[in-house]
Amino acid sequence: MNAIKRIQTDILILGSGGAGLFAALHAHQADPSLSITVAVKGLLGKCGCTRMVQGGYNVALAQGDSVERHFMDTIEGSKWLSNQELAWTLVTKAVERIHELENELGCFFDRNPDGTVHQKAFAGQTFDRTVHKGDLTGIEIINRLSEQVWARGIHRLEEHRAVELIKTEDGKALAGVLMIDMRTGEFVFVQAKAVLLATGGGPTMYKFHTPSGDKSCDGLAMALRTGLPLRDMEMVQFHPTGLLAGTHTRMTGTVLEEGLRGAGGYLLNGDGERFMTNYDPRGERATRDIVSRGIYAEMRAGRTTPNGGVYIQMSHLGPDKVRKQFKGMVERCGDCGFDLAGGRVEVVPTAHYMMGGVVFKPDCTTELTGLFAAGEDTGGVHGANRLGGNGVANSTVFGGISGETMAEWTARNPQFRAPSEAAIARSMLEHELPFTREPGDLEAIREALYECMWTDVGILRTAEGIRRAQRRLEELDAQLARTGIPAGDRAYNLSWHDWMNLRSLIQVSQVIAAAALQREDSRGAHFREDFPQAGDLDTSSFTVARMEHGGLSLTREPVRFERVRPGETILTEEPAAAH
Repeated sequence: MNAIKRIQTDILILGSGGAGLFAALHAHQADPSLSITVAVKGLLGKCGCTRMVQGGYNVALAQGDSVERHFMDTIEGSKWLSNQELAWTLVTKAVERIHELENELGCFFDRNPDGTVHQKAFAGQTFDRTVHKGDLTGIEIINRLSEQVWARGIHRLEEHRAVELIKTEDGKALAGVLMIDMRTGEFVFVQAKAVLLATGGGPTMYKFHTPSGDKSCDGLAMALRTGLPLRDMEMVQFHPTGLLAGTHTRMTGTVLEEGLRGAGGYLLNGDGERFMTNYDPRGERATRDIVSRGIYAEMRAGRTTPNGGVYIQMSHLGPDKVRKQFKGMVERCGDCGFDLAGGRVEVVPTAHYMMGGVVFKPDCTTELTGLFAAGEDTGGVHGANRLGGNGVANSTVFGGISGETMAEWTARNPQFRAPSEAAIARSMLEHELPFTREPGDLEAIREALYECMWTDVGILRTAEGIRRAQRRLEELDAQLARTGIPAGDRAYNLSWHDWMNLRSLIQVSQVIAAAALQREDSRGAHFREDFPQAGDLDTSSFTVARMEHGGLSLTREPVRFERVRPGETILTEEPAAAH
């Protein structure tokens, strides 16, 4: 056991998206003497979902807008399932964070002729409040964040994959994280006083998905195995317009962002007819869940494009205007043979974001001592549906808060905690399991998982379909356990990492299916055809899943309407003390 490499750091941050990098910067600012390490599966600044953000950042800046209005849009978009204190933290801190991005980190966002920040329309909002840099907002944010992290000498563990959260011997606190150095295939144990879970979600268990293939819900799977509660896991957001370039290209599923519909883009079925007003009076500017269901209904009815989706059309707005306003997407579509500016582009709903995740508090603490969480690994901010533009705001807001909280916490808890050596040994054996099995077809398991989740736990759900999916997921779990990989060099062993990706995805898919079966109503991204009504908003409850004694337990907890109740509008004064 002593043979494995061991590292110590005051603060270990898992993930280098907006949440992870903001956490590193804020922790360093709070205490420059801290040893801070950012661990990431890929290369810092070059991977993760924040970099892929096209649309922008929701924040109440303009005259006529307010944080109260942003809050109400967020709560109503969540179908009243959000944790209201988390949502309030999001909308209020977003104002502070956008000024930090511009004035301290050097982000350049688009401006109006009078010099004010330009804010564009996004679906589900009563005010145009999405700050952006063309349609390449995420690249601008991550580039500036990465530069600042490098400038401060914050330590990096690049191409290091976190595989297990390791507790102390008594199980009462987190001692560190077991990792794999992907460059050598060797295990590394990183002992830390504070650990931030900020790996991002990544619902890549669906046939059509937006995140890159390295995003495999690792953080959620590790949290689940550690016994942490996950909430709202049935709430998987499908972005309505993922590029549909065919069945054998990874470009399929890539997001064509919401600003296209916000700017006045049309959705047309295979017959060339606009159809969204048949499903919602707001048409193409309805929320993501409604537009995704509308598109899926057209697909089920057979009114599809050659590749089986629908069209998005922008040409009526003027090709030159479209090329200027959406340069990145015009070029991306051109690479796939589509003319976004002057023609029509095939699109399909694509799995995009996990609203569910680890239960956490506004200060980013979790119930496990020493573990903090921020970004898409967390649940409760968005409830049943995330508004476009609230995602990168969520990551940066809570990333910054987590950095400050961890710096304060390590000052009060300066000792390293000894890990359970048995837990380290056990996890290493589990992750070496595929080298002891007969090599098999991982691609077949992946394709079966895609089909199972897309068909039965996707945009439209029924009890019969979910139960069928649960049986199939059990089969795939057992099949993966039996499936080995060649016992060759472990350095950059992509088959090994594919196996681990599938393990995480199947584990998280089982939670999604169980939560979806339990929720017998329809809210936001979760739509049960056998229970199409939303139910009583005043008695709203959210799903909590936890792994206990090897099995999954599900409970429901009531939503606390700490600031506003259904039927009311937000008041400006502070709420009564939270209970």
